[in-house]
Amino acid sequence: MTGIDVDALVAIDTHVHIEVGHDGHASLPGALADAASKYFKTDGARPDLEMVADLYRAERMAAVVFTVDARTQLGHDPIPSEAIAAQAHRNGDVLIPFGSVDPRRGAEAVTHARALAHDHGVRGFKLHPTVQGFDPSHPDHRPLWETLAELGLPVIVHTGQTGIGAGTRGGYGFKLGYSNPMLLDEVAADYPELTLVFAHPSVPWQDEAISVATHKANIFIDLSGWSPKYFPPQLVRAANSFLQDRVLFGSDFPMITPQRWLADFADLDLKDEVRPKILKHNAARLLGLGTP
Repeated sequence: MTGIDVDALVAIDTHVHIEVGHDGHASLPGALADAASKYFKTDGARPDLEMVADLYRAERMAAVVFTVDARTQLGHDPIPSEAIAAQAHRNGDVLIPFGSVDPRRGAEAVTHARALAHDHGVRGFKLHPTVQGFDPSHPDHRPLWETLAELGLPVIVHTGQTGIGAGTRGGYGFKLGYSNPMLLDEVAADYPELTLVFAHPSVPWQDEAISVATHKANIFIDLSGWSPKYFPPQLVRAANSFLQDRVLFGSDFPMITPQRWLADFADLDLKDEVRPKILKHNAARLLGLGTP
């Protein structure tokens, strides 16, 4: 494992999915993966972790990499976070591993989270309430939030609509309401030592996300999953002013390439001093990679 040279990086992508394991196992059932590709209009090969590392190394970027453990909801085994962490550590010049646990597994999820942090060196966690099928504000999940707060690692939580299941009858049974950022307001209030990252522009709840992030300093927002040319104007205003220190570049690769995202980001009307914060400096601070 080698360290990340932040000064040499163009950007830090805080939202990169690993969709294929080293053994070829897919992160999603085939029908879901195909529906997501149709929604995002992507038809290329799904890269494994080594391909992701090569791409980001060539682009002089670092990337936060993860999968989503939704085994209860999907009836499909995830790519093990342990395997992602091990491969990411071997590519430690560009990759930063996050873990994922299935909140619906109760005490097992708590034990799993501790093991991923202490034994496998993950640098944070990724949760997706809609795909995992859980209400993040429900009391049953308080032990998990308490554990994540104790671990002191950031947690990326999907917010807003999702392309997973989009266009299928019943949306594959997924409930978009679980990803309303207001459900995380209580979590952020009760665990102020816990840092939450609201993933994506939170359509159709963008104002709610901005409100919670403005009110609570332990909230960040990543900009993944949408081309910047489609960002709601209130999100651009917030990123350019009062939230400029807590907004993060994220692509949602492989659904959106970092090259496409950055090309569209260049056209946003942002202050010169804000751009490097969003592209790199805020993430470096959040991830403990050193500040410029």
